[in-house]
Amino acid sequence: MSDHDSIKRFPLEWPIGWKRTAPHHRLDAPFRHYKQRLSIFVASERLEAELDRLGAKSPVLSTNVSLRLDGRPRSDENPRDPGAAVYFSFKGRATVLAADRFRGVADNIAAIAGHIEALRRVERYGVGTIEQALAGYKSLPADTAANWRAVFGFPADSTPSLEQVDSAYKATARQRHPDHGGTDIEMAHVNRARDYALQELEG
Repeated sequence: MSDHDSIKRFPLEWPIGWKRTAPHHRLDAPFRHYKQRLSIFVASERLEAELDRLGAKSPVLSTNVSLRLDGRPRSDENPRDPGAAVYFSFKGRATVLAADRFRGVADNIAAIAGHIEALRRVERYGVGTIEQALAGYKSLPADTAANWRAVFGFPADSTPSLEQVDSAYKATARQRHPDHGGTDIEMAHVNRARDYALQELEG
């Protein structure tokens, strides 16, 4: 999986606006591999395969599991927060899916993979498209940075130039930076919005 400067693989960068599952509401998961508990390595491979089948571009998996030398999350850690989020581009649109319903990181990664597999079934029945299914996530305030036009004050139907985006980014960053009364979370949000903008306009 490739990386984006503004989205960290470790520690977990949970999408802004997504509701978290309370620890006491988390469940044991049904996911298995040859009747054994699922490892993070196998779960990551499942997710990567589903993203490939979906046609997702530039995916980044973010968790609270530290990374191996090859950039994949380690399989010998069990962080207190088992959430997982995957950021990717689908047909030019920035998208994020996240899960923390289960007690293990591997299980939440597998849940995202299973969800993508279910989304791909949509087209098999001829009732709707994957784009329509994923559009539902875009209408939610999941990762509001994905709506970069709103973050930087552009009209929803506009196509600003890269220079205009850079100028708007600098102006917004001056307001949101911790040194000027903002917070680290706000600044990370602005940085991610810029990345989404560049990804769309340069793609």
